[in-house]
Amino acid sequence: MTSPTIDILVPIWNSPFESRACLAAILACSHGARLVIVDNGSSRETELMLEEFSERLGDQGLFIKSERNVGLVAAINMGLARSDSDYTVIVRPNVSVREGWLEALVNAAETTGAGIVSPLLTGVDLPGLSTLPSGCILMESSTASFSTLLVQTGMRMIVGAFDEQMEESEWCLKEYIRRVASHGYRTCITGAVSLPCSAAQRFGSAQRREEMKRNSRSEYISRWGITRHYCVYFGAGVDAGSLSDTVEAILDAARQGHRFSLILHRRQYSAFRKMGWNSLHTGIELHQLSLLFPLRDLQRTVASLKSGSPDLIPVRGENSAPIPGFDGAIMYDQLPGSIRDCTTA
Repeated sequence: MTSPTIDILVPIWNSPFESRACLAAILACSHGARLVIVDNGSSRETELMLEEFSERLGDQGLFIKSERNVGLVAAINMGLARSDSDYTVIVRPNVSVREGWLEALVNAAETTGAGIVSPLLTGVDLPGLSTLPSGCILMESSTASFSTLLVQTGMRMIVGAFDEQMEESEWCLKEYIRRVASHGYRTCITGAVSLPCSAAQRFGSAQRREEMKRNSRSEYISRWGITRHYCVYFGAGVDAGSLSDTVEAILDAARQGHRFSLILHRRQYSAFRKMGWNSLHTGIELHQLSLLFPLRDLQRTVASLKSGSPDLIPVRGENSAPIPGFDGAIMYDQLPGSIRDCTTA
């Protein structure tokens, strides 16, 4: 079986010492990959370093130069447009790779067919990646990070490039993941590798970055609707084995960016774990009620969830008791309609 071809795309703006260290680590720990360096309007000092570094790469390197800083998303698209390998892995200079990192990302993509894969990241000023529950190595997710991101080229040819109108990277990625999901591709986070990540370079003023975030969020909502957080309580008498279709519907909604907190009695929780439903998607969290005082625990769990998500939408099974802390809750058969109301696509 032929090994997949890989390009590693590094968008760089200044920080010559950090950038050089990142590039050197990539060369040492990414055997067989081609390095694509995008100089995003860096200072002359950084530009000279990158030119010198690129010259020594020969056919294993590609140097792309922009005369001005065009923004992170546009710089990434510049590199992707020149990449024709099976996979392109984006790495920002504030990330330190280590031996085995690339194999872990590619293996996750190859074994699952995922179009996007992110590793776990550690350090300060981390991007908003979801975490994985204990014992879980690989999960679907609706979050990813440009800090380190594998993109399948076949998927990219179908879905297209990242939207440069959405300049704020978090919302740009959310929008891209929704597009990816609409074409049947999945986004995953792998816990097989964890990479240290320092604070990234920020371009522009804080006011300008906040404006970009507002505009990008507004554009996302106009295309895809508002994402919601649902609290689902099936009730003590529901057999978990009868919930296969329900769980599949919840998984589909999680892929649209919605969050779900499923409150389960002890037997239901054990059944969910046995069937692997505890590791379907980072947007689906399981909460186990205590055996001795389940109703008191239900009230405490719902109150905690509501304090973190004031707009929490309660959902209950047909025969379950009302959810404490809410005057009313939608029935489960109303959930698909609620999701459609929030989702434009």
